[in-house]
Amino acid sequence: MPAEAPYIGVIGASQASERELALAERVGELIAARGAVVICGGEGGVMDAVSRGATRSGGMVVGLLPGEDRSRANPWLTVALPTGLGELRNALIVRACNALIAVGGSWGTLSEIALALRVGRPVFGLGTWELERPGAAGAVVAVSDPAEAVEAALAGAPSGS
Repeated sequence: MPAEAPYIGVIGASQASERELALAERVGELIAARGAVVICGGEGGVMDAVSRGATRSGGMVVGLLPGEDRSRANPWLTVALPTGLGELRNALIVRACNALIAVGGSWGTLSEIALALRVGRPVFGLGTWELERPGAAGAVVAVSDPAEAVEAALAGAPSGS
């Protein structure tokens, strides 16, 4: 996979609904079809679903695991990187990608969104936190379906950066 390929972070709950899992899997398929790399937290829920979709579609998936045990990684990752950082690995996910797609989510997802907006990474949301701070740069851009999420993320993600 060329270094110039966009790296798209996909974030969301480790305990997701069936709808969120289906959305995340489709997001993974579409990212892979466009030749981009998926970056995620590497474990279950939305992370597992996006990894499955991307891998089944021939894509590359990098998982940044919170713990030190690589065996906790979901089976769909191309690369599993144990960080030993717990929730602090959320900052690595944000910094490793060009844009993020948030699918559902809870507090961990909110922290990733906040970090992304702080450092200027675009965030596109499917049924997630809707954040906009008047007068501040950045906001979560709500999208209606996986195709719109991927198109928007790729449009907002300069490759090779």
